[in-house]
Amino acid sequence: MLKILLIRHSMTAGNKLGRYIGSRTDEPLSREGICLLEKFSYPPVKRVFVSPMLRCTQTAEILFPGIEKETEERLKECDFGIFENKNYKELSGEPRYQAWIDSNGTLPFPEGESREEFRRRCVWGFVRCLEQCLEDGTSTAAFVVHGGTIMSILSILADSDRSYFDWQVKNAQGYEILVDEEKWKESQKIEVTGKYTQEGFDKTW
Repeated sequence: MLKILLIRHSMTAGNKLGRYIGSRTDEPLSREGICLLEKFSYPPVKRVFVSPMLRCTQTAEILFPGIEKETEERLKECDFGIFENKNYKELSGEPRYQAWIDSNGTLPFPEGESREEFRRRCVWGFVRCLEQCLEDGTSTAAFVVHGGTIMSILSILADSDRSYFDWQVKNAQGYEILVDEEKWKESQKIEVTGKYTQEGFDKTW
């Protein structure tokens, strides 16, 4: 049995302002984001996989010091195209933004990725790391990635009827996942067993 922690990076300045911070903006954690991590208690793990973005590598280093971080490029956040590093106020009046909102986020980001492309990319990267863990007999691992990356992975692989947006998490929050090797071989599904918040581990979230 493989236990995985799927964690969203802590807060950046852009997150605080509600901006679309994707794969084009390599922001560091803010002071508030660094302090926020002190309120979380994640169990130790044997391996740590990260998105190469600074906000993820910094979060991983604070949560799991002394463990080698394994970078997976495909776990980056979505390319938000022309929405990158802007918030809804700054995009108000932009016809392509309104069209995207009206589509409930199903349209591709103008000059960026589509949700389908993004989801496939994230799942490909996650599965590569997961199967590496199974092959090596790794018992525990953490993935420190982005909110959109988590939604992409769980909306496709979780043994659940929750939809893409149901898997949203706030900064520094994460999910615990169990992977049964036999079940994975049969169905390519994983089990989400709880959620980590500032209050601790919640099995009933």
